[in-house]
Amino acid sequence: MTGEVPEGLPPGAAAAIRDALAAERQQTLDRITAVRREFDGIVESSVGVATDDEHDPEGATIAFERAQLAALIDQARGHLAELDDALDRLRQGSYGRCERCGRPVAAERLVARPAARTCITCAAASSGRWPGWQRCR
Repeated sequence: MTGEVPEGLPPGAAAAIRDALAAERQQTLDRITAVRREFDGIVESSVGVATDDEHDPEGATIAFERAQLAALIDQARGHLAELDDALDRLRQGSYGRCERCGRPVAAERLVARPAARTCITCAAASSGRWPGWQRCR
């Protein structure tokens, strides 16, 4: 089914899901902005300074801090892409269906992970934690 209301979801639920995904998307954008600002501040403060941060006895190096912030930015961008995909699935009517087995994804899982693409059984199977995943299909 395609359209505004995914199969099996009441109209109010689809709107609530859309709002929750949009809110989480905005929080993720805000997090990217904040971390990017911190990253830029570290880069700016180290320009023109001849600091030997490789041998700094005070702790983490500037390079380490930059790498850590860059990883946080990449992680947030990945989450943003997952949220965008979830919004697309909601519009197409496939949100809440496991992409692996086709069964419904439990509401509790969607509350905890709104961008979830698989049911908990398939997610556990793909992680190798549950060898009986074939029974889900």
